[in-house]
Amino acid sequence: VQLQASGGGLVQAGGSLRLSCAASGRTFSMYSMGWFGQAPGKEREFVAAITSRGAGTSYADSVKGRFTISRDNAKNTAYLQMNSLKPEDTAVYYCAKGRTAWGPIRMSRDEYDYWGQGTLVTVSS
Repeated sequence: VQLQASGGGLVQAGGSLRLSCAASGRTFSMYSMGWFGQAPGKEREFVAAITSRGAGTSYADSVKGRFTISRDNAKNTAYLQMNSLKPEDTAVYYCAKGRTAWGPIRMSRDEYDYWGQGTLVTVSS
């Protein structure tokens, strides 16, 4: 499995970005997907996740109401719509594939086994 994250960039506070995560292979629809953010000097933290069929989602408290995770299984792609961005959202964002087929949403990094290369989001004040 290969994951390719894209869509990052420089945006002013209050702006929006949509991140994409394109996956290779034929099993994308079987696994939950997650997004994690790593700010400079900090650990990689959970941002959002979505179940394999998109029926369930979960968000970190810091992004609830501003970010929306979604997926298109026909396109093998997961998305993270980021609205009302704040300077503290600045981070490298990584997408990741859940470890267990048809598994529930998990917020721990250990529950994800494949990771994209990351895409940098910089929010200026």
